Amino acid sequence: MTEESPERWGGWGDPAKAAPLPDKLRLMLGLEGQSPGVPLEEVTVAPPRFDVSGLTAIVGAEHVHTDALARARFGTGKSTPDLLRQRAGDVTTAPDAVVRPGSHDEVLAVLAYAASAGLICVPHGGRTSVVGGLVPESSSATGTVAIDLTRMNALLDVDPVSRTATLQAGVRAPDAERLLAEHGFTLGHFPQSFEYATIGGFAATRSSGQASAGYGRFDAMVVGLTVATPRGTIETGRAPASAAGPDLRHLFLGSEGAFGIITSVTVRVRPVKQLAYQGWRVESFADGLEIVRKLAQDGPLPAVLRLSDEMETMLQHSGEGCLLITGSAGDVSVPGAEPLGEEPGEKWLRGRYEGPYLRDSLLDAGAFVETLETAAFWSRIPALYAAVREAITDAFVLCHVSHVYETGASLYFTVVSPSMTLDEWTRAKAAASDAILAAGGTITHHHGVGTDHRDWYVREVGALGIEALQAVKRALDPNATLNPGILLPPV
Repeated sequence: MTEESPERWGGWGDPAKAAPLPDKLRLMLGLEGQSPGVPLEEVTVAPPRFDVSGLTAIVGAEHVHTDALARARFGTGKSTPDLLRQRAGDVTTAPDAVVRPGSHDEVLAVLAYAASAGLICVPHGGRTSVVGGLVPESSSATGTVAIDLTRMNALLDVDPVSRTATLQAGVRAPDAERLLAEHGFTLGHFPQSFEYATIGGFAATRSSGQASAGYGRFDAMVVGLTVATPRGTIETGRAPASAAGPDLRHLFLGSEGAFGIITSVTVRVRPVKQLAYQGWRVESFADGLEIVRKLAQDGPLPAVLRLSDEMETMLQHSGEGCLLITGSAGDVSVPGAEPLGEEPGEKWLRGRYEGPYLRDSLLDAGAFVETLETAAFWSRIPALYAAVREAITDAFVLCHVSHVYETGASLYFTVVSPSMTLDEWTRAKAAASDAILAAGGTITHHHGVGTDHRDWYVREVGALGIEALQAVKRALDPNATLNPGILLPPV
């Protein structure tokens, strides 16, 4: 935990930004409120399992933390199961030490030491993971080290002619925007985790932002990476494009720290532009899907394009039909939609990072809330939408189109229940996963438990693909030092 990132134990982000639970939701769900759980100060963490002097010799004693509070905070991410464990005082996944290296060379040295000592290393940025990516399978290890990259927070280079910038992995997204704005540029990457997530985290998880229609996913912005592995350094991206064999960037983009720790990222940047946000009313979700598909395929495509279904529109936006939000640097036209003016768009803009805080309020009041993000080709989107809603019963299921592509889209589902348990959610999620697969879709973020996310990846890639990736793992990380069990089954 650093001074720059206030954090609520068992919740999301800065406690001062808590979102009150709307009376409409409280009454509809029949919620009366309850305790948010065991305070952090009351939890007990087992002593470290190894002597940390080898780590302090690398980064300095002031950058190695073994106190209970720091270790507890680095034990999980921010999925609902993570938060429920925190609220119950469960800190069994806490690392033995938190290490804050200040350079690429220090990361290399920590990895080399950890490999020789039988330790496991897990990279941390903003710790906003919702897929279990911060809880490795570590039962056979000597100990676990959380590598906090937030000391590595510099803008290293800006090339205004090529419009690229190189940032260290620990730069938080708001700081990245501030540093780039001083040069007249922006990444244009604004996911819901924007307030706390880091550049390295964006790359390691293949993040998509709310303006992805105009700026692209984060992996599309990445032109180069510097990666530390237990066996040395890998640098990718000598030029904007190459035909010299497979592009190694894509081994590390989305790898969640399984193959190496990203220490710096070179990204494409664009001049800062002011976007105007507007709301549009669409009669039905089916009609809205056709409208956004045509915009994605034929244009003009706004930088921000989000479509809420009827349930999400009613509960979150207090309207009828379906709400469509656009954000564009110029005039935008949405044939087939009723213009609602700037007020709905500006309201969405003001509250676009409030969703996780609202989840905190729902959990405080005794409700269960979790999310699933999926993707499919346009022809399969209607079947996927229907399949998920049919698979998850005894809950309110909200949905919006979160990202659009020329060939398809992502559907982001939010599940809210006044009484669902974690076990019931696990069964519902499994049913939804089978339904998504049968409908021809995929899960882009299997929110909740790391092995679920891994097992879905295994199903998608296939046995031979997993075998090939495990061979890469053995070559780069022969002692399974890096985040074992997160992306791939143990070798």
